[in-house]
This record gives sequence, structure tokens and C-alpha cells, in this order.
Amino acid sequence: MDFTAVLAQIKPKLGCTADNLTLIEMQITKAREAGADLIVFPELAISGYFLKDLVPEVALRLDSAEILRLTELSCGISIVIGFVEESDDYHFYNSALYLEDGAIRHLHRKVYLPTYGLFDEQRYLARGESFRAFDTKFGRFGMLICEDMWHLSASYILAMDGATTLICLSSSPARGIEGDSPGSATAWQKLVSTTAMFLNCRVLYSNRVGYEDGVNFWGGSEYVAASGESIVRAPLLEEDVITARVTEGALRRERTISPLMRDENLFVTLQELRRIADKRCG
Repeated sequence: MDFTAVLAQIKPKLGCTADNLTLIEMQITKAREAGADLIVFPELAISGYFLKDLVPEVALRLDSAEILRLTELSCGISIVIGFVEESDDYHFYNSALYLEDGAIRHLHRKVYLPTYGLFDEQRYLARGESFRAFDTKFGRFGMLICEDMWHLSASYILAMDGATTLICLSSSPARGIEGDSPGSATAWQKLVSTTAMFLNCRVLYSNRVGYEDGVNFWGGSEYVAASGESIVRAPLLEEDVITARVTEGALRRERTISPLMRDENLFVTLQELRRIADKRCG
């Protein structure tokens, strides 16, 4: 099914959930009025990223008033949003929701929490334990949160589970310089393009902008077709909202011309992974 997706490259305020939710609702309303079918926000859009000890203060349960309000808004447009989730057993997760037709259709908890360089997520957050594709009115989707996408097995699992569209929510800081762009931007663009091409999957990548504690987030949100071609990309280092028209025909053509997923042998992969696991276990 063809659909129109909006990537909201916003600038959340650290720890200011009320202000962020006001901004988020404004962007949802604008996208809906413009005729968009789906809007995708960045990782931890509701709270900001470098939370540290603020995690328990900004965490939301799935039955919280804030999440219920966003769920109501999804009656007019499907919504992907990142937030800190508090579970029934008081664990805190870096999570993403897919909301559609007034209901929570899917919850993904970030599996790979970085603890290198300026990142320290595992100190404050619990890890997710699964990657699952899920059905939407626009086809079968899979969700990843930032670091998840740097582990090739994550995208592969979602593609083998039938996902034809991957959504990646990100809060990627600008690091290094490569030409006129941050090195991290160049690296991400290569990663998203390669993932889309080798898995015959479309990728909607939504990254934030703004500063937190002196760290700058680079933006560059984009829609990449299953061919690996970037169809539309937001500017670097500034707030923006971009619109992508996602068509079934383009996906069909790419999967016909380059049927990599058709020819992928899951059973060989499982066989060899079991062999490797057995060897490591002695």
C-alpha cells in the first residue's frame, strides 16, 4: 500500500516532557492536516537523550495520561514515538511505540544500549530482549532504536520476519569531521543505505537536532528506498520536517530486479549459528 510519511526532525528539551509533548502534538496536528498517513519522531523525543539520573522522573507507563493522549491522536494519523518506559516491575527502558487507529500496535525496547565514548545507557536503563516485525495498515514493519541498527543481526531478523519497511528512531550526536559533514552523519548514511539495499527494505530514519550538555545532534533524517537510494533527506543541524511518498510499486520493482530476500536461506543461517554457538559453549 502506498502511504505518505513525515519525519519530524525536532529539538526536544532535556527532561521537559510537558514542553516536548506540546511540540509533538503540534507536529502531529500539522502532519495530519497536510494529509500524511504516518509521522515518525526521534529516539526519546518525549524526554531528551542524556537523562542520566532523570530517567525515573521522566519515565511513562503505557497507561499514563501522556501515552493515552498520543494513542487518541493516532486515530487520525499513525504515530511512531520514542520515550522512557516504566514497566510494572519498575524497570526503565528506552522504548518506541507504534500507535495506529487509537491503539498501541507495537512496543519495541532498545536491545543494544551503548556504553562507549560519551554513551552510558546501560547504567540507567534495562535492555530489551526481542526484535519482532508487526503488521500495520501500510504493510509489515520493523522498529529499531539507534544503536540497534549498528548490529546487523537486528535488521536481518526483522527482514526475515517479513518486514518490508524498517523504522529507525535515533538521537545521534555529531562526532568527527568528514568533509563538510560530521563523521557520524556520513557513517549513518552509509549504514542506512547498505541495510536497505541488502535486505530489500525501505528505511525511514528519524534523527533529532539540538544541544544537550554541549553535545550537538546532527539531524539528517531520511527516507531510503529498497534500492539503497536516499529519496529525501533533511538538512543537517537544524529543525525540519520532511515528507516522503512511499510506494508499493517501487518496492515491488526492487524485489523483482534484485530478489535477495527471496533467495536468502534462513535454514543455512540457523544451522551455522547453532554450530558456532555449540563450539563456543564447548
